[in-house]
Amino acid sequence: MDKLIPNITPAKPTPNYHHGNLREALLAASVDLIGQQGIQALSLRKLAQLVGVSHTSCYHHFKDKDALLAAVAEQGFGQISKGLRQIMDNADTQLMDKLKQAVSGYVSFATQNPTQYELMFGRDLWQGENHSQFQRVAKDSFRQYVYLFEQFQQEGILAASENPLRLAQLMWSTLHGLAKLASDGIFAKQGDLDDIIEYALKRVEGLINISPT
Repeated sequence: MDKLIPNITPAKPTPNYHHGNLREALLAASVDLIGQQGIQALSLRKLAQLVGVSHTSCYHHFKDKDALLAAVAEQGFGQISKGLRQIMDNADTQLMDKLKQAVSGYVSFATQNPTQYELMFGRDLWQGENHSQFQRVAKDSFRQYVYLFEQFQQEGILAASENPLRLAQLMWSTLHGLAKLASDGIFAKQGDLDDIIEYALKRVEGLINISPT
């Protein structure tokens, strides 16, 4: 599993930002902070100190901590979507290789950014009524997987009787379970995780006729 989604790791914060990109600097600092100290360590006041701006400056971009957490989670899904689009736009890569890269990259993001990943699937963000923007970005990320399976079907290498949406849901559910187990330390060895991913992909391949008819 050496083909990872490109540029999937969020950028580290920098104290020197240009006018107009304070929001991005605040998000980068937030990702770095929760990665080191956990979600409970994040506050708008501490964030302002890290970036080197006034406390009130943060409120120009995030009305409260809840909004900040939603933005950090949204950024995570945005990173995954960006990588998936780069994979899908590569005309030189075969569809099955695209699927393998997407799967490998997703799990890699989750294991490299466990705290942000945990936040991305938090109950409050998914059930809250004030997080429609976050939920839209997250669902758009999932649709990339649906689109990939639709490509298999359009090229005639996935039977018309198969349901691309259900296949994508099955794959994402499997990935989420693997990612959670890995980030919790249950799958501590990278080799074991790679083997499980390969095994799951082979089960998907069993539904796909790799040679187009």
